[in-house]
Amino acid sequence: MSNITLRVFGLLAGLSVLASPGYSAVTLQVGKNFTGATFGSDSSAQPPDGGLAVGPSHVVEFINGRYSVFAKLNPVRLQTKTDLAFWSSAGISVSSSFVSDPRIVFDNRSQRWFAAMIDVPSGMGANRFLLAVSASADPTSTWRGVAWTADPVNGYFADFPTLGIDADGVYLGGNLFDANGAATGMVLASIPRSDLLANPPSIAGLTSFAALDYATYGIVLQPAVTLGNASTTEAVISTGDLGLDFQPHSNLVMIAVQNAASPGGAVLGTPVSFEIPPYSVPINPPQPGGVDNLDDGDARLSATAYRVDDLLYTVHGTEINNRAAVQWFQINAVDQTLIQSGTIAHTNLHLFYPAIAANSNGTVVIAFNGCSSNSFISSYAVVGDPINGALSFGNLVLLKAGTVAYRTNTPTTTSRWGDYNAISPDPLDPARFWSLTSYPASSTAWSTQITELITGPLVLTSKTVGTNLQFSWSGSVAGYQLQTTSTLEPSNWLPVSQAATLTSGQYSVLIPAPATPAFFRLIK
Repeated sequence: MSNITLRVFGLLAGLSVLASPGYSAVTLQVGKNFTGATFGSDSSAQPPDGGLAVGPSHVVEFINGRYSVFAKLNPVRLQTKTDLAFWSSAGISVSSSFVSDPRIVFDNRSQRWFAAMIDVPSGMGANRFLLAVSASADPTSTWRGVAWTADPVNGYFADFPTLGIDADGVYLGGNLFDANGAATGMVLASIPRSDLLANPPSIAGLTSFAALDYATYGIVLQPAVTLGNASTTEAVISTGDLGLDFQPHSNLVMIAVQNAASPGGAVLGTPVSFEIPPYSVPINPPQPGGVDNLDDGDARLSATAYRVDDLLYTVHGTEINNRAAVQWFQINAVDQTLIQSGTIAHTNLHLFYPAIAANSNGTVVIAFNGCSSNSFISSYAVVGDPINGALSFGNLVLLKAGTVAYRTNTPTTTSRWGDYNAISPDPLDPARFWSLTSYPASSTAWSTQITELITGPLVLTSKTVGTNLQFSWSGSVAGYQLQTTSTLEPSNWLPVSQAATLTSGQYSVLIPAPATPAFFRLIK
């Protein structure tokens, strides 16, 4: 058993609650929780590709087809426009028919927002990275954009852009394809952050690295969004393999970008490949009613990687016991070694498209989708609690329940979902995170769900119910037992005989009110 996390001392008359000193488990509660965009009315894209960032006063959703700003305290939509209109207002002319794969971050150091996409010309020809910077902390106000050929070396098409930022630079990665659609490597761009904060922003100091081969650099580069006080090199992380051969793989690759603040002077460090527990491509989850299975992607690190001081957090999909599951990593960004990793799986649900974020206290929150042959696609989150340095994750917390099976409009045996969800720390409160997930609004339409996730200490509450006492605590933590004693002698604590039930995200135990004074505690 671990240390006592919380004690409740009570008398039948006038029950009082006291928290004991020492360690207290971290729980996860749902705060504001609302629908963002919906297919058909806000966007015609499949899938939405969830981009989300949070600032001091705003929550910004940037998905395929739609840019929207919500007030954080009272989540009304303050501004919305198409993605093409967003780039036009930022001064970028897009001649292609559409743009794709949005990413957005809020940089707390400069109090600016950074947004990125790619344009998509016909024929898989050379395309551009699009990058915009807000003029202030207000994302409804002025944005200024820049654009450049994503792969200036070979003119390949750059797909699946990724976005990172630290004190020195802004970084974009992309997966390269030739005109025949064959994967040819990757590109990574590094731009001095100070140049992009100028008016107008400048990319004169941009350094581009292409085409980086998969065998050396891994596949799908994720530059980190760096929070807190980190070392001066940017960390870029990738998987050693996408797992499309359905075989186990066991390495990640990390690259350090050096001298990023110097115009044209960025340098890539030597890629470091390190061993991790084996992973394989997540299998396609089934849905109720025999409707098409879902395409839940591959084993790439699809969501934003976050670096808190010198700890890097990233996550991807894998397979455990013939179900799609989540594998997470905590990595030392300085010496490029794995600190710890683990998996999150469920006895019924397939879990897919995870996104991860952490705070300076070491609390980690992961959001993802889940479904099965008897459960519709829904949105979930879990909180990771650092106990003696080791992360321990609790129960799944439901964010949005799906009520219908989903299939894309085109008849197929596999319906596309994804391509990524998002989670963002709140810059004003390290205990709060905001997630963007998707759920089926109808059998052929997705909607996005924006959720405020509040982490905090475990609290045991009590109330009288007739002649009984009811004790309750958060359902996001697992393995806690309610005990009672008539004295405070350590050897006299005994578990209550009634079992705890989990209902609507809360554990509760109902017991007959004791005839004499009694004490109660939670212990794990």
